[in-house]
Amino acid sequence: MKLDWVRSRIRSLSTAEKMKHIPKGYSGDQKYAVTLKDGNKVLLRIAAIGDYERKKSEFQLLSKIMRYPVQTPEPIEIGKLEEMNLCFYVLSFIEGEEANEVLPHLTEKEQYEIGARAGKELRIMHQYPASEEIETWYERVMSKYYRYVDAYKTCGVKVKNEEKIFAFINKNKHYLKSRPNRFQHDDFHPSNLIVKNKQYAGAIDFNRFDWGDPYHDFCKVGLFSKEVSVPFSIGQINGYFENKIPEDFWIIYSLYMAMNVMSAIVWTIRVTPDQIDEMADRLHQVLEDHQDFKVLEPKWYTAHSFSVNQV
Repeated sequence: MKLDWVRSRIRSLSTAEKMKHIPKGYSGDQKYAVTLKDGNKVLLRIAAIGDYERKKSEFQLLSKIMRYPVQTPEPIEIGKLEEMNLCFYVLSFIEGEEANEVLPHLTEKEQYEIGARAGKELRIMHQYPASEEIETWYERVMSKYYRYVDAYKTCGVKVKNEEKIFAFINKNKHYLKSRPNRFQHDDFHPSNLIVKNKQYAGAIDFNRFDWGDPYHDFCKVGLFSKEVSVPFSIGQINGYFENKIPEDFWIIYSLYMAMNVMSAIVWTIRVTPDQIDEMADRLHQVLEDHQDFKVLEPKWYTAHSFSVNQV
């Protein structure tokens, strides 16, 4: 993507002076950090033109999320590049570094505080309700789960003690019947969070957003975030609930983690098959954290030497 071409076709980038490709993510979109003449930086995201309606929904979502006091990118422009069969949108750029790169170099107290701030921001985002026309969460999440189970059974990879996982889900799935339908970021973890000057600066990459149970957004904590920083992960949960975790949280969280064991295997085989061993190790740790789901609160939350009292 050449700078002159971008300047001539995207109105908000007419004064662009520098464009740097951002080679990260699994979406297939092309992302660029663009510096304008006035020194401001924006994000240009380019996708296939067939994705335009989805990108438009994402752009509109960000416009509505801006009504809430949260740190997210501001939508600037969206459009199509017909001659190249592409679409695009331009967002404000949140300055800082990805949290997964910063957290390991901070004190546990600093990690916890960033997690607590992230949790509070996520709770605010979760206030945004789904439209009434969207199917109930229980129907959608169970339908998706059964599809993944069918795919898992023929994928060629087996998880140890899978029968215990299936039994746990079948016994407790009724807990999901009354869950609310609200905004889900669906990819809320340190790789999609920005830190600046040791402070939480915002959430990015809303391209996987969905609607459903807000608690489902915590799956990424057990799968990815706790590998980067346990204090951050503890902070995210405690900050979200203001240190008053509801009685039903851990059973629902554990249900989603159990359901994710099968879906994570299938997704990895489909999208990043070269990482299947890494994912298998990660899922094995999830099972250990919950003792094959005999225990609801994961070991990393209850047994970590870090004390909340330190902050």
